[in-house]
Amino acid sequence: MKLVPDTSVVIDGRITAMIEAGEYTEATIIIPEAVIAELESQANQGREIGFSGLAELQKLSKMADEGRISLKYVGNRPSLDQVKLASGGEIDALIRNVALVYEDSKFITSDIVQSEVAKAKGLDVLYLRPQIGEFSPLSIDQFFDENTIAVYLKERVAPVARKGSLKEVRMVTLREAPLTEYELRQMAQEILERAKRDPDGFVEVERKGITVAQIGSLRILIARRPFADGMEITAVRPIVDISLDDYNLAGDIKKRILGERRGLLIAGPPGTGKTTLAQSIATFLADHDFQVKTMEAPRDLQVPDNITQYNALDGSMVNTAEVLLLVRPDYVIFDELRKNEDFPVFADMSLAGVGMIGVVHAMRAQDALQRFLGRVDFGVLPQVISTVIFVENGEITRVYDLDLIFGSPECIPEEIPVRPVITVTNSETGAVEYEIFRYEGETLLLPTTEAGKKTEAEAKAKPDEKLTQKLSEREVQRELGRFTDGYVEVRMLSDNKAVVYIDDRDVPAAIGKGGKNVAGIVNKLGIGIDIRPRSELGDKKAEPEIENSTIQAPPAPIHEGVKTEIVQKPVIDIRLDKKQLAIIAPHESGKIVDVFGGREYLFTATVNDHGEIHLSKHSSIAQEMIRRYKDGETIRLRPV
Repeated sequence: MKLVPDTSVVIDGRITAMIEAGEYTEATIIIPEAVIAELESQANQGREIGFSGLAELQKLSKMADEGRISLKYVGNRPSLDQVKLASGGEIDALIRNVALVYEDSKFITSDIVQSEVAKAKGLDVLYLRPQIGEFSPLSIDQFFDENTIAVYLKERVAPVARKGSLKEVRMVTLREAPLTEYELRQMAQEILERAKRDPDGFVEVERKGITVAQIGSLRILIARRPFADGMEITAVRPIVDISLDDYNLAGDIKKRILGERRGLLIAGPPGTGKTTLAQSIATFLADHDFQVKTMEAPRDLQVPDNITQYNALDGSMVNTAEVLLLVRPDYVIFDELRKNEDFPVFADMSLAGVGMIGVVHAMRAQDALQRFLGRVDFGVLPQVISTVIFVENGEITRVYDLDLIFGSPECIPEEIPVRPVITVTNSETGAVEYEIFRYEGETLLLPTTEAGKKTEAEAKAKPDEKLTQKLSEREVQRELGRFTDGYVEVRMLSDNKAVVYIDDRDVPAAIGKGGKNVAGIVNKLGIGIDIRPRSELGDKKAEPEIENSTIQAPPAPIHEGVKTEIVQKPVIDIRLDKKQLAIIAPHESGKIVDVFGGREYLFTATVNDHGEIHLSKHSSIAQEMIRRYKDGETIRLRPV
């Protein structure tokens, strides 16, 4: 009998397994050169799947030397163009052509698409379906017992394991003799074959030097050079299946997820039970007739079959979110938030009405919130995250609720104008432990402790007038500066009254039509403002140059090979290239500045060390800048 196996059969070890079982003794095994080329390419890329396939070919060669089979390598190696078109089936076609040449051969594959195409070509096809039933134990199973959480195996190092429970963990050396690379290679091949053949297994990640496989509840990471400095296998498994009722604050959590607080964030250090809690919540919701899905990369949650687990579609959770919004689940478990794009995705889905439960690594609850600041708009943060659950040593230690109020932050001893403040309240004590607010253009997250709160006597005492007035002056200067070109001089008569002197030509713009501009500032700051022309002062106050600068930088040089578009009018102070707009501000390096188009405030930004502000060319702000610039408006910067 002549057998022509394709790459899928060689990789999963089925052909050697059948020969060892006596099914195809004395058969002629015909290996297409295209199979060799594909496995060689994968091995050169550091992919474990390539090494596994080459190891199978070595087994076949050994069987041929023993006289158990005949082995032939035939056909042509694929060209570079065929390799580039491999995803379209070019390599598979080369492999099938070998079977077509040997008309009396049997074509063996475990790829369903390859099987159907081969049948259409008239080949005698043996399709090997995924194996169902009992499997022999894996070699790595010898390192596990009922108390083992994780096993760490590395060449030239004695194997160790993490044992115990989430509350009490210890590291144990499993044997004194160090592991060899040969042992680890054998284990890796066995793991990969099982992941390919077991219906409850799959390869999650396959990249150069790294493979992540899931076999049942066991997650296995295989690392090799050049990604790691040596062969390494790490296997992790959950040792407990905890119900939500087993947690100390289960009642509080249930009230929130079954009520209106549908944005939960589970935070804690690595290995403290965050994922286990997320599994418990997912199971609880599914048991209460909610449609629950998960977003995981890699898939790590051990959940019932009625909960579908989604990976990153085409490598991006943005694509996965688009699919989930079409599916319309009640709840989504996002495990774990790591990349920058993950946080806006979490926010968008929450604002779209999907109950979101996220998992994030953080040493403290405030650190978890800090990871959202700057990635999610300040004003919508309490709508995105209504509750933070902090987990330590397998237990829920604290539960915080987020709410948006208008007031003065208590964590700052000086009184500042009323503004939006996000309070972070300990649900057990009812005390506000943290506050999040914007101050001087920055978003701050500060603790509010009993020791830091004002006493009743301090609250009645008069605040530091000089400090209060200084803060108020800066606020008034900042707001009026959006409508003026010249220097704004503020004189505070009291905590809530100010006289402001500006250039005579700027007075109409500052007041606005019908007093609209100044009225808006008064309402925003709670300070009465009397605007007067500077001519009333007699001798004008010198205007500090640093307070208001108009950029008139020369055009940036055009580098050879880079297509650069220079806006020609009226003064060269911005630069456009293929992807971004740059505002040239050499005298403001490292400063935070307000950017104005004419007399209108546009946005606030930080000037980099090279004296430039970069914007995406296609953003709405950049397009507005370009429009105003071409209309001849002056671009001004004012340090914050």
